[in-house]
Amino acid sequence: MKRLFEIVYILLSKGRVTAKELSERFEVSQRTIYRDLESLSIAGIPVYTEKGRRGGISLLPEFTLNRSLLTEQEQEEIISALQALEAVKPKETTQVLTKLSAAFNLIQQEVPYPL
Repeated sequence: MKRLFEIVYILLSKGRVTAKELSERFEVSQRTIYRDLESLSIAGIPVYTEKGRRGGISLLPEFTLNRSLLTEQEQEEIISALQALEAVKPKETTQVLTKLSAAFNLIQQEVPYPL
């Protein structure tokens, strides 16, 4: 799931990448990347692939991450769950928590750690 979010984030920021670039970045096969792209497409993310010398993977230009797919309470619950997970696995969770907090326009609140 984390990889899918990161793929969307990469496509939003870079515009176009190749399956090879993504497979190297995530240390998975290109076939796994294509399965991820299929999952994103099924979820309604408009992923576009183009073959050839200047080809690659991109999102349709008019695509933006629509925060309204989730209610405000659902957004807060996702952030809370990620904050709880961050206490156990900070390295794996901090980056996605920061990105989703920004996407949801929520202020990331500190989770108190036991002494």
